[in-house]
Amino acid sequence: MPSPRVPLVELPPAPTIALDVVAWAGLSFAVGYLTHRQPVDRYARDGALTRLRAFEAGGRWYERRLRIGAWKGRVPEAGGFYEGGYSKAAIADRSSANLERYAAETRRAELTHWLLMACGPLFAIWNPPVAVAAHVAYAVGANLPCIAIQRYNRARLQRVLDRRAARAQSLSIR
Repeated sequence: MPSPRVPLVELPPAPTIALDVVAWAGLSFAVGYLTHRQPVDRYARDGALTRLRAFEAGGRWYERRLRIGAWKGRVPEAGGFYEGGYSKAAIADRSSANLERYAAETRRAELTHWLLMACGPLFAIWNPPVAVAAHVAYAVGANLPCIAIQRYNRARLQRVLDRRAARAQSLSIR
């Protein structure tokens, strides 16, 4: 039977926990800052990761399966945390240009949360295997709901933007 893997750096429990807390806070700040610093144009279109899938059905899957409307308002929104950031808490300007910007910001936020979730295994450097599993579970549990919210909101926005484009197209044909 193989022995459990030991961390590369062994620390006593109290410093390990302190390092874990500082690491999550630092990673969250750093990843958020790095994605915030990217030009919004970088998020103007979906990539392979952020592309909406057919099963999402314009956001209806999140409504039916996750009952997202019942809990999404309780999840903190940090888009305006950094100077010049874009808060996605409410849509004040419903122009198509602003809805496109909002959609871009959902892509930025989604990418941020995917990157944070990917940081979970880094904790294997100084944590025992059971703690690494807990950190990975935390990373998934803390970030998947945020990813779901971003995808749900973007799917709903896309439905509105598609309807507007179809209406503009039909008016230009006349």
